[in-house]
Amino acid sequence: MASARLTLFWLLALPVLVFTGFFLIPLGVVLVSSFTDPEAGLTLAHYARILLDAYHWQVIATTFRIAIFSTLICVALGYPLAWYLVRIVQVRSWRRACVILLVLPLFTSNIVRSFGWMVLLGRSGLVNDALMSLGLIDRPMRFLGTETGILIGMVYILLPFTVLTIGTALARVDRGLEQAARDLGATPARAFWTVTFPLTLHGVMAGAIIVFSMAISAYVTPALLSGGKVTVLAMLAFQQYSTVFDFHYGGALSITLLVLTLALIGLASRMTRGRTPGAGGH
Repeated sequence: MASARLTLFWLLALPVLVFTGFFLIPLGVVLVSSFTDPEAGLTLAHYARILLDAYHWQVIATTFRIAIFSTLICVALGYPLAWYLVRIVQVRSWRRACVILLVLPLFTSNIVRSFGWMVLLGRSGLVNDALMSLGLIDRPMRFLGTETGILIGMVYILLPFTVLTIGTALARVDRGLEQAARDLGATPARAFWTVTFPLTLHGVMAGAIIVFSMAISAYVTPALLSGGKVTVLAMLAFQQYSTVFDFHYGGALSITLLVLTLALIGLASRMTRGRTPGAGGH
């Protein structure tokens, strides 16, 4: 009995120690440094510098705009792809091949994939060549150094997460419920919006939260595809740590990004909680 308790203790203690050592302690160091200054000691000057400067609000707005649009596009594209994999594909071998093709890019570094999009989105890249050959544009479009180029790269990198989470939720939906709605006179569209979609909303929210969290803190893709012409908060924080070596100001930027992200995620979760079947007991 004592040996079993000791084993259980270590099984529980090890994850706690790892979580504390690799997450809580570094986060605490960043938090403390954001409220301190080598000369003034305890201070709120770093946060005042962020919140009272219009430039920082522009960077924050750009960061959240890119993250929100990336999330919305990933959900809009991810749901049909998940539907295709779960509901349309009947051959198991083809479904496995599609899933492999979907997750295969995840085994490649974001740096490599971002460099690939730099080549594709260039003025003489494949995207501009294709648009010009189709007659959609007369001259090459400028993608690099714009939010549009960053969005393309972000959606490409983050789309598999929404497809996998929505697909998992969709596979658990009992098709008998949809058939029951059809038998009661509902059209396919009405059956989807009143039965299927609400039952998969938790998967949509899970995928959206994953994508938003990764998009809001992304550094590599925005840095490479922006060419230094579009600045997001993660780039600004990294600049303070790696170039300026102002760890206190960089810590304040990091904590500001974390707080704003958690606030927006909490607000979105609260807004959709009552719409999820079984939530709130109503």
